[in-house]
Amino acid sequence: MAGWTLDDIAWDRIDRSRASPEIVSLVRAASMVESNAADYRDYLCNVFADDPRLCAAVAGWACEEQRHGAALARWATLVDSGFDFDTAFRAFLDGYRIPVTATESVRGSRCGELIARCMVETGTSSFYTALSRATDEPVLQDICRRIAADEFAHYAMFYRHMRRYLDAEKLGFLARLRVALVRIAESDDDELSYAYFAANGRGEAYDRRYHGGLYQRAALSYYTPGVMRKAIEMVFTAVGLNGGGLVGRTAAIAAGSILRWRQRWLARTVQARSESRSAPNSRTAAS
Repeated sequence: MAGWTLDDIAWDRIDRSRASPEIVSLVRAASMVESNAADYRDYLCNVFADDPRLCAAVAGWACEEQRHGAALARWATLVDSGFDFDTAFRAFLDGYRIPVTATESVRGSRCGELIARCMVETGTSSFYTALSRATDEPVLQDICRRIAADEFAHYAMFYRHMRRYLDAEKLGFLARLRVALVRIAESDDDELSYAYFAANGRGEAYDRRYHGGLYQRAALSYYTPGVMRKAIEMVFTAVGLNGGGLVGRTAAIAAGSILRWRQRWLARTVQARSESRSAPNSRTAAS
């Protein structure tokens, strides 16, 4: 895995005029999730307690994830001195925790757990690749490129271990596909929406649909066809399909269409939710 440190980042090259507010909001949220890797390390090492080889790899993975969080948090703080990472991160942990004491995978099998991790790394690699291409702030570009490369290496690591467990557990194609699809669908869960709320909320109440919609509407707008093709290829590889073939290319086109539809739907949903949230205040002011 990669060996860069925060000292390798040219922090003095930050150009605040090129840091768009929307991307700053996404980076703040991402810093919350990346910094929470210790919980996932503990969970995975409980599930794979009798596999020291995998636990050692997970420990290294968690250190790199926490470094990602530190880099993103530092960048966000430097471009906006009003961002208090420590306070926001405490609020995130108060509102969202995973079951770290579980000793069995929530995916039903250990092979399934590793497929789910491949899906997560697919999502993060894609996200940071998209963000690195969307921003013209040079330091954030550098950070996101480094993180995207790390996340792809993490995918490869989890994939290698998944192959080991696949040989032992003989998880069939349909079961693997089900795990992958369920984990992809969980991108709508509370983790990202609460991270966005904790990082960007201004004393308002948490609303999963609203804050999750704000996050996804912003994040998905930066996904290009090239990013989608690579993501589909990674997903297909994890479930045992050829992502570079005709089916993979067709799936990438379909995914792009779904993505555009979802962006339009999110725009409407967020607008409607925003209006419903502000309506009581409007009535109070009018009275």
